[in-house]
Amino acid sequence: MSTVTTHAPRVTESAPRTRAGAVRTLWAVQMRRDRLQLAVWILGNAAMAGLAVTGVAQSYGSEAERSTLLATAIANPVVLTFRGLPSGAGAAEFTGFLILPFLVMIAAFMSSFLAVRHTRAEEESGRAELVGATMASRGSALCATALHGFTANALTAAAVAVAFLASGLPLSGSVTAGVTTGAAGLVFLGVGLIAAQLFASSRGANALGVIVILASFLVGGVGNAIGSPNADLTRMESSVLAWFSPFGWAENVRPFADNDPGPFLPLVAAAAIGLLLAAALQSRRDVGASLLAPRRRRAQASGSLRGPVTLVGRLTRGSAIAWAVGAFLTGVLATSLASVVQDLGGSNPAIATILEAMSQSGDLRAGTVVIFFTVVGILASCCAVQLIARARQEEAHGTVEPLWAAAVGRRGWLASYLAVGVIAIAVVDGAAVLGALVGLARSGDDLVREVWVGAAGQGAVAVAFLTITALVLVVLPRWTIGIGWSIVVLATIIGLFGPLFGLPDELTRLSPFSQVPTVTAGGVDGRGVIGIIATAAIALVLSVWLVRRRPLVTAG
Repeated sequence: MSTVTTHAPRVTESAPRTRAGAVRTLWAVQMRRDRLQLAVWILGNAAMAGLAVTGVAQSYGSEAERSTLLATAIANPVVLTFRGLPSGAGAAEFTGFLILPFLVMIAAFMSSFLAVRHTRAEEESGRAELVGATMASRGSALCATALHGFTANALTAAAVAVAFLASGLPLSGSVTAGVTTGAAGLVFLGVGLIAAQLFASSRGANALGVIVILASFLVGGVGNAIGSPNADLTRMESSVLAWFSPFGWAENVRPFADNDPGPFLPLVAAAAIGLLLAAALQSRRDVGASLLAPRRRRAQASGSLRGPVTLVGRLTRGSAIAWAVGAFLTGVLATSLASVVQDLGGSNPAIATILEAMSQSGDLRAGTVVIFFTVVGILASCCAVQLIARARQEEAHGTVEPLWAAAVGRRGWLASYLAVGVIAIAVVDGAAVLGALVGLARSGDDLVREVWVGAAGQGAVAVAFLTITALVLVVLPRWTIGIGWSIVVLATIIGLFGPLFGLPDELTRLSPFSQVPTVTAGGVDGRGVIGIIATAAIALVLSVWLVRRRPLVTAG
C-alpha cells in the first residue's frame, strides 16, 4: 500500500517577511487587479481635459464670445451652479471654468469606489479575514489601499497635466490643474475609507460616497453662484459656502489664472484626516462588523415576500428611494426656475442664444425643462444600472444558486430584476414629475406637457440602459458593473458635452440623452425615441433568451 506524503508549501524569497513587505505586496496585487479600471478612469479624465481645450478653441475662439458666456453664467445662478468658478475670459481660464469641476468629480468617484472595493468589499467576500491572518495583519489592507489610491490620483494628476500641456496650455496652469484634481481625489479616497468602516455592506458604503460627492458638488456650485462678480462679469469670488466643499477648494485654486496654493492646504488636510480617521475607526471594530449596526429584521418574512419580484424590490428599495429624492428636487428646480431663465433671456439675447442651443428648443422655459429632465434621465439610468449591478453581486456571492436550482430558474431571476428595474425607473420619473408639478404650482407656468414629455423620454432612455446592462450581465457577467457604469458615463459626456468638445453631430446623436422627444411649435418631435425603444426591446429579448443556458459565474 503506497503512502502519499504531503509537504507544507515553502516560503519563497519573494514572499513578504515583514508587514511593510506585506503592504507592498498587497499594493501590487491591487494595482494589478485594477489596471483596466484605472486605465479607463485616468485616460477618460485626461481625454475630457484635452477635448475641453479643443472644444473651447472651436466654439468660443474669440474673447468676446467667452466674455458673453461668462456674463451669462454669472447672471444665471442655475448655469453657474453646474459649472466652475469664473476666473477670466482667456482661453485657458475659460477652459478651467468649464471642465475643472467634472475632472474633480471623476477623480472623486474613482477614489471612493476604489477605497470601498479593497476594504469593505474584501471583508464581505471573506478574503480580508484570510489576509489578516497572515503576516500582512489586518491594518495592512487599509495601508495598501491608501497607497493604491495615492498612486491612482498621482497618475490622474500627471495625465490631466499632460493633456492640458499637450493641448497648448501653459505649463504652470496645466500642472496646477492636474495636482488639484489629484488632491481632490485623495479627499474622497478618505471619504470612501470612512464609509467602509461605517457600513456593513459595500453597497451602503458606495451609496454614502456618492451622496457625499454629489452634495459637495452642489454645495460648491451654490457657493460659487451666490458669490460676488467683478464689474465686467468675467470673474467671480466665491461665497463662504463654497469653502465647505472640496469642490470649492479645488476651484478656488484657479488653475491658469491665479494658481493659488492656499486652497491646497484644506485639500491636503482633509485627505490626511480622512485616512487617519478611517484607521482609528477600523481599530474599534471586528473584521466583518461595522460601526453602524444593520437594522434589525423580523424573524419571519411578511406576506408580501412571496416571490422573487417582491424580494428584489425589498432589497433594492433604499437605493431607488434615494435616486427618487434627487429626481424630485431636480423636478422642482426644472419648473421653478423656468420663468427666471425666460426673464434673463428676454433681457440678454446672449443668454437666449446659449440656452436655446443647449436645449434645442425655441422656448426658453421649455428648454429649461429639457435640460433639467436630462439630469432626471441620468439619475434614473444610474438607478437602473445599480439595480442590475446588485444582481451581479448576488450571483458573485453565490446566493442565486438555490434560486436557479428551484422553481424561479434563470429567466425568473433575471425577469424579477428587470421588472423591479422598470418599477424603480417609474418611481424616479414619477418623483421628478411630482416635483415639477410642485414647481408649476408655485410659478404658475403652463409647462405640464413639457414635463410629461420629458419624463416619458428620459424614462425610455433609462429602460434602454436597464436592458443593455442586463444583456451585459448575461453575456459578460464579470464586466457587468464596469461596462454598465461606463456606458452611462459615456452617454452623459457625449450627450451633454459633445457640442462643447466639438464632436460631430453623428457621434453626439449616438447618446440616448440627445434623442429624447421634445415639444416644438408643431407638436412633439419623438423621432429619436423610436430607436431608443427598439434598442431596449432587442436587448430585453436577447438577455431573457440567452440567460437560459448561461452557467453560474461566481468569481468576481
